[in-house]
Order: sequence, then structure tokens, then C-alpha cells
Amino acid sequence: MKLDKVIGIVVCGLCVPAIQGCIGVAAVGMGTGAAVIQDRRTPGSYIDDGLIEQKVRAEIRADEVLRERSHVNVTSFNGLVLLTGQAPGESLRSRVTEIARGIPKVRAVQNEISLGAPSSTASRTSDSWITAKVKTTMFTNRALNAAHVKVVTESGVVYLMGLLKQGEAEEAAEIARRVGGVQRVVKVMEYLE
Repeated sequence: MKLDKVIGIVVCGLCVPAIQGCIGVAAVGMGTGAAVIQDRRTPGSYIDDGLIEQKVRAEIRADEVLRERSHVNVTSFNGLVLLTGQAPGESLRSRVTEIARGIPKVRAVQNEISLGAPSSTASRTSDSWITAKVKTTMFTNRALNAAHVKVVTESGVVYLMGLLKQGEAEEAAEIARRVGGVQRVVKVMEYLE
């Protein structure tokens, strides 16, 4: 085989994965764009919420005691931060609240961290399954745009976040209540006029 053919084959072999990666990045970008279009938050608020979540998680990871002794989930929606999970004592639970409050653009913090040992993998898997069932049920409901509701589940408790009209919030809560495995529904949302 000639050297120029070998070089051509090697270059093509290197390009194909790169092109596939670009296609994947483009698809993710288009999906994110579609999510932003459906969202009632401004694009800037959507981005800020992602940054808030990253910054709070980074601060928690940087704190050795929190990292080793607690399990904390951070969800931000329109600058409202929801903290869920477990911490072994009130001082650690409060420390997470202070971390979240210290992040720029956080408007309010709702700390729903329970006192106790971190949840098991089985419990977290069950919570993920409940979240999936709630979101799927919402997507099949014509009275509600499921893209307007963020669903978080912790220990069987479903937290609903979003910018919703009163009727939409009630519909979302009713949908979640009817899903198997849901222990309780907590609305953590802002209401539109």
C-alpha cells in the first residue's frame, strides 16, 4: 500500500470519531435549545440556575465533613434553591443552607435535608424511578405542559418546582400524588398571575 493511502486512511480514521462527537454535541445543543424555548424562565435565568447548582455542589465537595458524612442534592429554579438529602446533624444541615445562600444570584433557599445517615443506593434508585414515572405521567396529560415542571424525588417525597399558574400547580401536584411510591408531594414553586 502506498504511503499516501495509509496517511489518508489514518486521517479518515481520526476524523470520523471527531465528526461523530460534533454531531453529538450539536444534538445536545439542539435539545438544550428546545428545553430553553419551552421553559418559562429567561435564558439567562436558565443558565444561572445551572451555575448555581454547580457552585453549591463544588462548595459541598470542598467541605470534607459534608462530603463524607452527608448526601445532598441541589436543585435551582429561577434562583430558588431546593436542598434535599440527608445530614447526620443540624449543624451540617445548616452549613449547607449557608453555602447555598452565599452563592450569587440565589434568591431563596428551601432546605428539605432530613436528619440521618445518607440514603442507600436502592433508595436513590427508587427515587429516580418515581421521578421518571411522575414526569412520564405529566407528559401524557394534556392539561399541563410537563416542560414547565421540574420534579425532584427524595425518600419517596416528590418536590415540584416551576413558574406555574395556580391551576397548573394543582394539576401537577394531583398527577404526582397518583403515582405509585409517592409518599408526599411538596410544591416549591412560584405562581404566575
